[in-house]
Amino acid sequence: MDNYLDLLKLVLPQFLVEHFDLIRSRKEKEVLHLYFEERNTPPQEHSSKLLVSKGFHKEVTIQDFPLRG
Repeated sequence: MDNYLDLLKLVLPQFLVEHFDLIRSRKEKEVLHLYFEERNTPPQEHSSKLLVSKGFHKEVTIQDFPLRG
């Protein structure tokens, strides 16, 4: 899915591209479904602390978002 990465960086919000990985895509008629998974990387300022993951929230559907920039 690396070929989509350049396009996603231009279209999606920067936060989404920086903190999530595209794990799957599916086209249904004229709708493109993109599935993301949050990266398990702590912020740099917390790298010296022992962090314990409590899991992630349930799946969310975003139907509209502003274009980047």
